[in-house]
Amino acid sequence: MYISVDDTDSMRGNCTTFLATEIIRELDDLDLIGNPRLVRLNPATPWKTRGNGSLVMRFGRGSGPKRFIGMIGDRELFCFDSCTDYEPDPQELRRRIIPIVERNHDPDFSDPGLLISKVKPSQKFYWKGVRTILDREIIDPEIERIGGLTFEIRQGRGLIGCVCGMAWRPRDSTFELLTYRPRDRWGTERIFDPESIGMMDSRYGSTFNSWEPRYHKVAMVPMTPCPVMYGLRGDSEDDLIEASKDIRTEPIDRWVVFLTNQGTDDHIIKNPKALVPDQSYALRGNVASRSRHIEGGHTIIDVETSHGLISCAAYEPSKEFRFVLDWLNEGDEVEVIGELRDVPRTLNVEKIHVISAGPESVKISNPICPICSRTMKSTGKGGKFKCKKCKTHSFEPVMGQVRRQMVPGWYEPPTAARRHLSKPLKRMGVVQPVEFVNGRS
Repeated sequence: MYISVDDTDSMRGNCTTFLATEIIRELDDLDLIGNPRLVRLNPATPWKTRGNGSLVMRFGRGSGPKRFIGMIGDRELFCFDSCTDYEPDPQELRRRIIPIVERNHDPDFSDPGLLISKVKPSQKFYWKGVRTILDREIIDPEIERIGGLTFEIRQGRGLIGCVCGMAWRPRDSTFELLTYRPRDRWGTERIFDPESIGMMDSRYGSTFNSWEPRYHKVAMVPMTPCPVMYGLRGDSEDDLIEASKDIRTEPIDRWVVFLTNQGTDDHIIKNPKALVPDQSYALRGNVASRSRHIEGGHTIIDVETSHGLISCAAYEPSKEFRFVLDWLNEGDEVEVIGELRDVPRTLNVEKIHVISAGPESVKISNPICPICSRTMKSTGKGGKFKCKKCKTHSFEPVMGQVRRQMVPGWYEPPTAARRHLSKPLKRMGVVQPVEFVNGRS
């Protein structure tokens, strides 16, 4: 039986993944079938809280080998990759889970949803949920079709995430080992050793988005008052469990390894027929302007695409990633990946592929008089040059090509500025060709 919950947290606290551990603890008479799933949905949704994540679990009677995936207090947590035909009673599951949802949601800002179903929704709802914005009127008929049992609070908008998360059939996937603080520590300053995270990151190559080596900055510890101590992401479940042993923090109350769609770029729409705000795209085109800087430290360039001229922005939190836009010239061919916002109409760049960088010329000298071979003087009028002796004139200085600072390749923001769903270059098997540190042109 599949169970999905969504939209129980807010910026004030709580965490839907913690609620999942509470459900697992309550249903200790049943087996977990597969890892619990943390399914991130459209990051451009305007009313999301933090990561727009839906939680999905499957319970039943396991068969065959089991895997160790966590601890809840003193209880070891295992999951099975296979199961028998036994299905728990959905009404009984609903009765047991509702009090947990009621205790673990923000009563002022969240719109929780709970979905219980033996049948998964069509996978098209995952792709719609991770790339577009859906309404309840689209979701409700699918819940009825699969015979889903529901519970909702307030507007129940979380049911949209429940359907879309439960509909996920992974084409690509990663893991996240999430650790949780004791309840009496929630909202207090987190205690951890940053250098232990840096050492861990250097030892385990399958992890990603944990540490920013250029600044010795931790990226896996949240700043919000939620129950999470840290989230360690990677491609290997076994590596995450071993790597977590190297991280020194305050005491941990529980931890669980989730299967996720993080770091997959599933939210990116390629070859779109039209551009709709609050969706994310991969757009190819030619740079049509030099960079311009606006208040707040943000950098913008214009790119001519098949959908017209698109302003592309790298915001201040992306730090040296902004230098990539600074060093692009008109005519350079690029592929920009990011979220399209409505007002102002701008593509927020998550990463950029510089396909080709054209030649760059600089002025070497004023033009040479073709008669006397002397250097002409600038008249200061419309860029005009003139030879005082021969009265000849020119508008073209002597130009020479220089070596470009920009090198073709893929570029991404520092670790702390990346989105949950954005695929890091590390997972793409790509190395950024140039590091832009303290180098704004």
